[in-house]
Amino acid sequence: MRVAEFRAALRAFLSHSEETSRAWELTPQRYLLLLFIKGAPDGSEQMSLKELTERLRVSPNTVTELVARAEEAGLVRRRTAPHDQRVVLLSLTGEGERRLAGALVETEEARAELTEAFDSLVTSFRSATRNH
Repeated sequence: MRVAEFRAALRAFLSHSEETSRAWELTPQRYLLLLFIKGAPDGSEQMSLKELTERLRVSPNTVTELVARAEEAGLVRRRTAPHDQRVVLLSLTGEGERRLAGALVETEEARAELTEAFDSLVTSFRSATRNH
């Protein structure tokens, strides 16, 4: 069953990703924080606290604490949004960029394996729907 194979590949990817983030002195939560900021949907490589709360699917208090600790560690910086002084935008510092890039390079093979498992899953679904 392809779904089971994909789930196993996903679990392996997540486990490897967590191990790699720790090797780069990032908690799994900080790794996701940096990844989401860097990969902002609008391509700006910055994100508001509200957007992070929605993407991380945690409470605003949790995001505030996570950001404060990442800022103390020199991984992110805050600035006021030019369009609205009430909005705080976050971006990565040079150190945040360095650690995230290192972790991403080290997970490249695991991402390729996950992509392969996903492609196999999609192929099996397409095949199954054609036969019905």
